[in-house]
Amino acid sequence: MNLLHDLFDASAARFPNNEALRSRGNTITYAELQRRSHALAASLRSHGVGRGDRVAVYLQNRGIVVESALACSRLGAIFVPANPLLKARQLEYLLNDAGACALIASQTAAVVVEDSIPRCPSITTVVWCDTAQAPLAAEVLRYEGLVAGEARVLGTPAIEDDPAALLYTSGSTGRPKGVVVSHRNLVAGALTVSSYLKNQSTDRILVALPLSFDYGLSQVTTAFAVGACAVLTNFSLPAALLQDLVAERITALAGVPTMWMHLATAEWPAAVVQSLRYITNSGGALPVSVIKNLQARLPNTLIYCMYGLTEAFRSTYLDPASLEQRLGSMGKAIPGQEVLVIDADGNECKPGEEGELVHRGSLVTLGYWNDVQLTQQRFKPLPKRLSQLKREEIAVWSGDLVKTDADGFLYFVGRRDNLIKSSGYRISPVEIEETIAELPMVVESAAVGLPDEALGQRIVVAAVVAPQAPDDVAERIRQHCRMQLPAYMVPAEVHLMSQLPRNANGKCDRGALAATLAA
Repeated sequence: MNLLHDLFDASAARFPNNEALRSRGNTITYAELQRRSHALAASLRSHGVGRGDRVAVYLQNRGIVVESALACSRLGAIFVPANPLLKARQLEYLLNDAGACALIASQTAAVVVEDSIPRCPSITTVVWCDTAQAPLAAEVLRYEGLVAGEARVLGTPAIEDDPAALLYTSGSTGRPKGVVVSHRNLVAGALTVSSYLKNQSTDRILVALPLSFDYGLSQVTTAFAVGACAVLTNFSLPAALLQDLVAERITALAGVPTMWMHLATAEWPAAVVQSLRYITNSGGALPVSVIKNLQARLPNTLIYCMYGLTEAFRSTYLDPASLEQRLGSMGKAIPGQEVLVIDADGNECKPGEEGELVHRGSLVTLGYWNDVQLTQQRFKPLPKRLSQLKREEIAVWSGDLVKTDADGFLYFVGRRDNLIKSSGYRISPVEIEETIAELPMVVESAAVGLPDEALGQRIVVAAVVAPQAPDDVAERIRQHCRMQLPAYMVPAEVHLMSQLPRNANGKCDRGALAATLAA
């Protein structure tokens, strides 16, 4: 099992009639999903998609996204899931940065897609879904037509260290960066995580997180590792999610802190209390009060507190048996991986000392697409004394500050860079500031993250505006952000200042600014 589709095909051979996916009330068995992904791969190849080509998918969570990932694996192509919350400018950037040759999108998003495509010269093929009522020209590619074709078995030229996916995450210097995830990363991650979660073929895993998010995609791959069913949905309201849990007899659910905070005070149906075997959290630490509320409402459910970063897919977990004694901990390294805490001089930290979390092992990804400089900053050799290998071993330096207790359990402290962690997303303040700079009334702005129990951090902007700016300029800034940025990047607050604090180099002192805004 070296490639993503090998992982799936192994379960399809064992459990051909098991439900593989549930989406929008429809079921796809392992055998049918295997057939559709073979057919899609053959159709994409007939339209020129081959090894190393990037295929972007701009859809909410649904079976088509998973079929596309498997089809890309069969071709040796690279799967590029785009967050469905992206607006036209972010989609355009992603397509151009990835150099995507094909895009699969819903006809319902045609306004956004058609606004982006003319400025994306690498796109030669657009495949439309949801076209039953759309009067499209005969030459337009319809998704259902592609998967209805012959399901030919293609020889896959890829190997396990080849890229399988580009997962876009905010970079510390501005625009999102495509993390290059190999087949080895995906397969090893799925087998390891499904093992410590003790997943079984009878599990029904609700996938409420976006499939463009490594944590969301991991729910599908861990299900496929054991022949379980991944039930795809899109989280909106707690009440709707609880209905999904009941209707689909869900046994496993992953979430981020914001989601759990909404659910921790909800009334969980008795059927869910009985069926839900475990829940997992990543994307930020869960407050103790939220853990206590969830324990009270879900007495039969195991709670796994985890930590991961896209650059290493999954790093740590806390065994539920240790939860009471280690509240606030993100546990220890997952099986087969090692997590080190390194100080500024390259030495391993002692218990209680703060240092950067460094991950080594088979889940370390291949670096950043089109960004050699940032790759060299974050993917670096371990100090020789920390590695038993003669050659240099590349580890990923997370930028997250952590510390351990006397027993080696890890605790999150903060970020070394300026990234804002909100609602499970890593957000670049530079991208927000660039968007605000488009308003002629704004002289300068800076975005920072302030502690927020519900979000992890909330985005707060300080802006210096021109003397002639209108009285409602703060609201106009937020409105512009709402129009141009995904909802999770829109500032919660905008404060007007006469000047921003500066450091010795004349740059905005974000630490001082955050302290001022917090006060």
